[in-house]
Amino acid sequence: MSEQSVPLPVTVVQGREVADFPDLAPEAARGRVLRVTVTGEEVLHRAGREVPEEMWGGAELSRLIDDMFVTMYAAEGVGLAGAQVGVDWRLFVYDCPDDEGVRHVGHVINPVLAERDPDDVVVVDNEGCLSVPGPHAELGRAESAMVRGVDKDGAPVVLEGTGYFARCLQHETDHTWGRLYVDRLSKRERKRVLKKMNEMADNVFARREERARELASEWESAG
Repeated sequence: MSEQSVPLPVTVVQGREVADFPDLAPEAARGRVLRVTVTGEEVLHRAGREVPEEMWGGAELSRLIDDMFVTMYAAEGVGLAGAQVGVDWRLFVYDCPDDEGVRHVGHVINPVLAERDPDDVVVVDNEGCLSVPGPHAELGRAESAMVRGVDKDGAPVVLEGTGYFARCLQHETDHTWGRLYVDRLSKRERKRVLKKMNEMADNVFARREERARELASEWESAG
């Protein structure tokens, strides 16, 4: 019997398929772990500001993206928006699989989510948030999504996703407008989630600190 070929995992970086990519985005090795904001903090509940063109291609924006990547990994998330590190610029980073096992990695500045067709399929699934540490809740999201924006150098970016990645795109774009997933829940469900968060948060924070130390040790060992 002939040997079957095993398809290699597919990774899409900044909307483009690449042949090879490390386990963690290279930006993370240059970054420093920042504190993740928690629901109730004002920066999370107001619309962010557009990142101005004069910042594109600059060291400040590049450094922020590096910091956001490593902070996302330390918190074991798949996406992180500027407001979640206390910055009110409209941007987010992501490292998220879709339902087909394709890995999507990158960042987007000034994201705009394409308007959803009323006939689009809505999928109800568990959703969580690094700024609501611990609990998850079921929430309906469009099964597919498209986001347009630019990268840190101002080049156009178009991100398209289905399933879990589509949920990520919608969730993170919400953050740039001051909305958290709990804001989309019923009052009763939101109250349940926030109560659960208060019970779980200390353990979540301890795990994040542990993971941050692990990452620092890994990069130190790698030289």
